Amino acid sequence: MLFSETVGRHVVSAAEARTVGIVDGFVVDPAKASVVALRLKKTDGSGDTLVWDHIHAIGPDAVIVRSGATLGTPSGDLAPLADKHRSLPGKRVLDERGEALGTVSDVDFDPDSGALLTVRTTTGDSPGDRVLGLGSYALILRQV
Repeated sequence: MLFSETVGRHVVSAAEARTVGIVDGFVVDPAKASVVALRLKKTDGSGDTLVWDHIHAIGPDAVIVRSGATLGTPSGDLAPLADKHRSLPGKRVLDERGEALGTVSDVDFDPDSGALLTVRTTTGDSPGDRVLGLGSYALILRQV
């Protein structure tokens, strides 16, 4: 599933059958090469972050959360990863030597595990397991 296909989907609580927000972005842990949380907008609470473990399923029309799933603000290990400057689409891509590899156009991820499958760039696709780091300036990929 692509990031671009998921942004804008409603996040619905299975227990209460109500919308708790709309997907606005992704929190990626480069050490795990995985999505670890979703950033939401138009939430009904004070938080805007949904931890991956609270997601029951990502379907073609909505993201379904488990009963009792709560939104929060990024804290602990999640706080530095959730910086808005770490959004992947539009991010410059460099290899570990610092050579430019274009910019991120989209990311394909596994909707069950959150694993990054493919990073789509303006110069071609790279396997998600090549992700080394992500900062405010660029996404860093291992050399092939």
